[in-house]
Amino acid sequence: MKTIHINTASKNYDVVIGGGLIEKAAELLPHKKAATAAIVSDDNVAPLYCDKLENALKTIGLRVVRFVFHAGESSKNPDTLIELLTFLAESRLTRSDMLFALGGGVTGDMAGLAAALYMRGIPLVQLPTTLLSAVDSSVGGKTAIDLKNGKNLVGAFYQPNLVICDTAALDTLPSAEIANGNAEIVKYAAIRDASLLDIIHEPDRRDELIARCVSIKNDVVSEDELDIGLRQLLNFGHTFGHAVEKLSNYSTPHGNAVAIGMVIITNACVKKGICPAETLDILVDALKKCGLPTSANYTAEEMFDTVLSDKKRASDHITLVIPEYFGNCVLKKCTLEETFDLLKTGLEEEI
Repeated sequence: MKTIHINTASKNYDVVIGGGLIEKAAELLPHKKAATAAIVSDDNVAPLYCDKLENALKTIGLRVVRFVFHAGESSKNPDTLIELLTFLAESRLTRSDMLFALGGGVTGDMAGLAAALYMRGIPLVQLPTTLLSAVDSSVGGKTAIDLKNGKNLVGAFYQPNLVICDTAALDTLPSAEIANGNAEIVKYAAIRDASLLDIIHEPDRRDELIARCVSIKNDVVSEDELDIGLRQLLNFGHTFGHAVEKLSNYSTPHGNAVAIGMVIITNACVKKGICPAETLDILVDALKKCGLPTSANYTAEEMFDTVLSDKKRASDHITLVIPEYFGNCVLKKCTLEETFDLLKTGLEEEI
């Protein structure tokens, strides 16, 4: 079992990584005053793990209630959020009770936002069950739902009290979900630690891989919790990737879309002489080995219209993550005209 201590201005907490941790959840809790535990999960994950978590929590006398929603990004919306908040109220949760987000990124985002809003904040435990949520979305306190206008437009920064990453849950994931999570690992390799690619395909080193990604995120988030500076490096590939997600009506999974977004911006930077050609070669090779896409069939005009609704946009510019070489990226404020030019350049030829 590995433990990474997360330090932020608003809250410090642990990320615990290892196999069989769902059954040990009660032993790991830092908050012992709760009377009720609300488990939030989707209808894919709930049949696999809800009973295990509920049984563990009942061993310390907690009353357990469950909210299960339909799996998928389409459920990450205001209607489901209101249903969840209403459920918490009808279940008579108090400010000392706890919410457990059991699932992938959609569950963590929506349950995290509900925890931030309900009674102005209740204790939250994230239990990621996908590789993507384990290495990225369960840590750092970003919570959100989507609007029809774009992804993650309604949200809050709300740090969990604990993250329990049971790596045994990853064994039940289909290969497509592993690939989806690998996109975020490739992202971490591209922005900070190229050597992550050396172990990305070694299942027996998965705990180490997750811990290293979480440690990178901790280094960034501890310096910039509210995403106004350094933390924006974690958005490599996301600005254009979110456009791909929205244009596909969210049929393109987040990791796949981020993979495409990383290729677009890197391709543009190579063509403009900002980074060497080998940066793109390493990136594309890594993504293809993970079974991830490297192109999308959308025009620059279609994608840019969606980019204009991205939450990272300021009134007259967008901060883009620009690769200098594989393993190091920098932030660059680009005018809307510069952003469109980079997008168009990155899409000019299929990779």
